[in-house]
Amino acid sequence: MILCTTEQVPGRTIVRGLGLVRGNTVRAKHIGRDIVAALRNLVGGEVTEYSEMMVEARNEAINRMVDQARTLEADAIVGVRLVTSQVTTGAAELLAYGTAVKLQSE
Repeated sequence: MILCTTEQVPGRTIVRGLGLVRGNTVRAKHIGRDIVAALRNLVGGEVTEYSEMMVEARNEAINRMVDQARTLEADAIVGVRLVTSQVTTGAAELLAYGTAVKLQSE
């Protein structure tokens, strides 16, 4: 599956749009990560525990979006975007979305 943040796939022709596809996940803080993050916040530096959690969330959201595109028999997803929002205190949603498309055969 080709993923592009642009509206076109470089070097390829889009022959049909298949519609919006999306994938999301909601992740909550983990008490162990919170304790380590609070300590790291005192001394400064990257909070790797949260960075790792967000990488996992992005990958899960993207994988779910791709799975939805595959059910439509898409060749690519264009206009891919990622959005994060707070759902409640201590929990955030990560949403991946784009437009599933069919490409002209090579």
